[in-house]
Amino acid sequence: MRQEQKISYRKKGSNVLYILIALFFFSFRLSAQSDTSFMSLDAILSKMDTSYPLLLQYNEKLRSIDALAQGSKSWMPPTLSIGADRFGYQPMMWGEQSAMNQAAIMITAGQMFPNPKKIDAHSNSIEAQAAPLKYDSAWLRNDLREKARTWYYERYIAEKKLALLKQNELLLDMLISTAESHYSINQTDLSSIYKAKAERVELTNMEAMFNAQISESNIGLNTLMNRDVNTIFSIDTLIIPQHYSDSVPFDSLLRRNDLLEMDAEIVSMKQQQNYMRTSLRPDFGVSVSHMQMLGMPDQFSVMGMMTVPIAPWSSGMYKSEVRAMDFQIRSMQLEKENMQLMAKQMAAEKHAMLGYETQQLNNYDSLILPAYRDNYNAALLAYRNNTGNFFVLLDAWNMLLMKNMEATDQLYKVLLMQTQYEYEIEK
Repeated sequence: MRQEQKISYRKKGSNVLYILIALFFFSFRLSAQSDTSFMSLDAILSKMDTSYPLLLQYNEKLRSIDALAQGSKSWMPPTLSIGADRFGYQPMMWGEQSAMNQAAIMITAGQMFPNPKKIDAHSNSIEAQAAPLKYDSAWLRNDLREKARTWYYERYIAEKKLALLKQNELLLDMLISTAESHYSINQTDLSSIYKAKAERVELTNMEAMFNAQISESNIGLNTLMNRDVNTIFSIDTLIIPQHYSDSVPFDSLLRRNDLLEMDAEIVSMKQQQNYMRTSLRPDFGVSVSHMQMLGMPDQFSVMGMMTVPIAPWSSGMYKSEVRAMDFQIRSMQLEKENMQLMAKQMAAEKHAMLGYETQQLNNYDSLILPAYRDNYNAALLAYRNNTGNFFVLLDAWNMLLMKNMEATDQLYKVLLMQTQYEYEIEK
């Protein structure tokens, strides 16, 4: 008997142990699921700047240009040649010690000395390629920041709508419960109750849609931060639209990085043109030969060399390329002027639209929502006093919910237009 009690105690103890282990792992899993980090918009942008591969590749490109620039002032390699010189066709004469035997083993070393102006122009043309890359990288960062802001605001609006749905679900549940109690005393018709329950089901469907938007925004933001796309994080719960001046800052607009990149491309093209012009300058060289004579005393020779690039059959290529670059530079200048016009137009349009969208948002906050809220309160009060019907109350609730959704959509329009305006002025 005592042995059976011991066995039962052991079984109970092991069961308790299993339960404690299960509770431990369950609580650990819950804590892991609730372990989320907060990410502000600025933190996401900062993380993107230091982690996104497309931005980091520009650093490698700049290092490549720097490596090319370091070797741009190098000379051509020296030349070394060895061979038989003045060997007669009669081998029997190769060993004679006479003036007629001029056979020799000749060793020649040569070196070309490039024109200093040409070396400097080549180095400048390579170094000028770095500036366009820097401006292009900065403009790409501006483009990625627009995407990050858009996804961040999309998630903010989706979460705001989700919270609004949660509040209205509780409110609708309360209204349905009240209507069902009134139905028992014939103060509410059954069709209105069924309509309210159908509205409740539609809210659940809307929740799924907003959760999908949140998931999509999370994936986009995590991708920009170059981390696992399923990483969970929380964001700001209150975002207030920025207030901008009544005029567009056109002076600072002309210093956008895409416009500065075009300036740098023009400078780079001019440096290449200068380098091409130096191709018409001569290069100099020297050649030293030593002849190990077989039938005479050893001899040597020293020769100076100079290229003649101004020869008509060779200078035409350089001159035509210089002229072609003149046309390319003019084309790039016209392209820059067009980009400036488009930048001014887009910035002015976004600024104007931002003002109109903000005005509509203010109308929702100050006029539209208070009116529909008063309509709902009046319908609720009438229903409580048995002077109104549930159908009118349900319609007032639905209209208030829809107008709150419209106001939230209008807030997103303002934030989206603000994002596009900040992209145009490269804030």
